[in-house]
Amino acid sequence: MKRREFITLFGGAMEGTMMRFMLLLCVALLCGTGRLAAQQTVEMRGITSVVKMEEVTFGHLPELNGKFKLRATEMTFAPGGYIGVHHHAGPGIRYVISGELTFAEGGQETVYKAGEYYYETGNLAHTAENKTNLPLRVLVIEILPKDWTGPAVIPPKSQ
Repeated sequence: MKRREFITLFGGAMEGTMMRFMLLLCVALLCGTGRLAAQQTVEMRGITSVVKMEEVTFGHLPELNGKFKLRATEMTFAPGGYIGVHHHAGPGIRYVISGELTFAEGGQETVYKAGEYYYETGNLAHTAENKTNLPLRVLVIEILPKDWTGPAVIPPKSQ
């Protein structure tokens, strides 16, 4: 086989492989875009959040080590700030730093005031709102899968 024939044969094989790769890439992108467009988001208004700390768990509970992380996030609700119906990626404890939080779950509203703690399992649909004319600050401490990135507020699975 002459060099030119080899290059033509090899180039033709590479061209076919490249075409298959490009076709596969296009299909993957189109399918992925459809899933992203279909994903629902949680309604939020007047909310800012800052992750203050995030650490993968290691300690005296070997069954947890390296599988989960603890995240501390400070959320600020402007007056009228609201998070629509949502779940959380993991359970956690909430502490109201300042203001008042109206928490609605299962048709019942509870108002948590500055200095109070409450617990969320993460799997029960609920809403949170600042119904006052003052800012509200809440410290959210939660357990998440170690590889979780982004917000831990997610749409309920039933939606």
